[in-house]
Amino acid sequence: VSRNEYGAAAKTLSRLVKEKAIKRLSTGIFYKPKTTVFGELGPSESEQLRPYLFNGKKRIAYVTGAALFNRLSLTTQVPKDIDLASRTKRPVSKVGNIKVRFVKSYADVNNKNYNLLGILDALKDFKRIPDINKETAIKRIKAIIAELTGREKKDLVKYALDYPPRVRAFLGALLESIEIEQRETLVTLKQSLNPLSSYTIGLAQDILQNSKSWCIE
Repeated sequence: VSRNEYGAAAKTLSRLVKEKAIKRLSTGIFYKPKTTVFGELGPSESEQLRPYLFNGKKRIAYVTGAALFNRLSLTTQVPKDIDLASRTKRPVSKVGNIKVRFVKSYADVNNKNYNLLGILDALKDFKRIPDINKETAIKRIKAIIAELTGREKKDLVKYALDYPPRVRAFLGALLESIEIEQRETLVTLKQSLNPLSSYTIGLAQDILQNSKSWCIE
């Protein structure tokens, strides 16, 4: 877009805002409000976040942190702020009433892997998930992983190699406990760990019975 075209577009948008035909959500982001019997309806949370999650149709970021953990049913707490993970860290932004913080992802984000990265984020931040019932959370994460295809489980391990060692150990114990068929993935994870290291996650052995074999405390 040329400078002249940009200037003309900016003037047009400014005029439409003054005429109340559109509203400004945040810098450079506008929306056309819908009127219902209950009053004016603004964009949904997912619609507000879309400009930060996608570049055109290409996904470049995903929701992580407490909002993700709530969606995964690992906590009942609903956060006021949203964390987004992407390869490029950006300043904190305000989108409508939502405060958006950006954190750096451990891998390039795309439409196929963002759910897998979310699982690994949950393992990474397991100790810090607010209001968590560890036994229930472990069952829930096992169920999520068990539903993945064989290809997705292999990809999960591949991305885990970019995460801290405690995540790899945690994932290895979970995969082993659900008795996956891809045994070579367990070998890959085990070989990536220092056999002299231990990883504090705060799990009782009756919650994850094979935790000791993965040096998890």
